[in-house]
Amino acid sequence: MGFAIVKRSVSIAGHRTSISLEEPFWTSLREIAERDRVSVQALIGRIDAERGDQNLSSAIRVFVLTDLRRRVGTPVPDSTASD
Repeated sequence: MGFAIVKRSVSIAGHRTSISLEEPFWTSLREIAERDRVSVQALIGRIDAERGDQNLSSAIRVFVLTDLRRRVGTPVPDSTASD
């Protein structure tokens, strides 16, 4: 089961950037934005502001996964814990 990478351009903090994600992540991101009554661009801006040194595409994937885990009641691992 493979999903194609979809590249989209967005404007974050006044500059344009391209983000590459698999379509299921774009779909989930749109659903979260709709639920939170914000634009996808605003949601990506929020993720960008909180991501630290993490790659933006990776930060979005982790954000979507964390949102899903919270909704289904699965504990979210502490991001500061080491393996």
